[in-house]
Amino acid sequence: MINSVAIQGIKGSFHHIVAQAFFQEEVKVKECLSFDVAVESLLKGQTDTVIMALENSIAGSIIPNYALIDVNKLHIVGEHYLDIQHHLLALPGQRIADIKEVHSHPMALLQCKAFFKNYPHIKLIEANDTADVAKQIHEKQLKGISAIASDLAARIFGLDILAKSIQTIAHNETRFVIVKRHNSEVAKNEINKASLKFELEHKRGSLAAVLNMMSDCKLNLTKIQSLPKIETPWKYAFFVDVTFDDYSNYNKAKAILKLMAQDFKILGEYKNARQ
Repeated sequence: MINSVAIQGIKGSFHHIVAQAFFQEEVKVKECLSFDVAVESLLKGQTDTVIMALENSIAGSIIPNYALIDVNKLHIVGEHYLDIQHHLLALPGQRIADIKEVHSHPMALLQCKAFFKNYPHIKLIEANDTADVAKQIHEKQLKGISAIASDLAARIFGLDILAKSIQTIAHNETRFVIVKRHNSEVAKNEINKASLKFELEHKRGSLAAVLNMMSDCKLNLTKIQSLPKIETPWKYAFFVDVTFDDYSNYNKAKAILKLMAQDFKILGEYKNARQ
């Protein structure tokens, strides 16, 4: 039973939207201004789970979050894909011509970069969280300052939307994962996706052999991400996501991979959100 969830950001953020959508019930939300703080709340037992953005269809993988999951031995128990719509928010009565600065999370600024080429008078400034900027504008009644944030943030903090959906690419999705300290008790017949980590001997063809084995076992590789091994320069660990129709095929591949890899870890076994 999930009673509390930690999110990066505050209410009105995209992580908050995911919390509402994924759990579809009233859960206590702990607001954290960094993923490290959110994970710490989970490790200390202050929350039951953490929602973490893991990759974006425009900006790519969020590498530090892979490391947080791995180092802290967390388990992915679910995922949620959110269509990210960035809006330009400001105090009621403001116009774009009045805006001198736009503050937002670096990822949001990156995803909306093209929009601001038409407004060279606006200075872009990085902030910790999209919704927190909206909150500050509301509480301090900041004129000439705008936020890039969600429509939920606009409603919560009483701001006007000066421009809707300003992201460069209209179809802009972020994949969020739900992580816990312990693996969830998901029935085997419901599991059709897994997140794995492995390290291989540094020799020619080692990765190709693993990928061929996965194909032979009828696994569909949906994601592969390398991460440097800090203690061993120029060697890498691999993080992969695979989907499958038959759990027995995955179980077979898992057993073989344990033999092939120098190090092997299951980061999560869960239901594919994209079915």
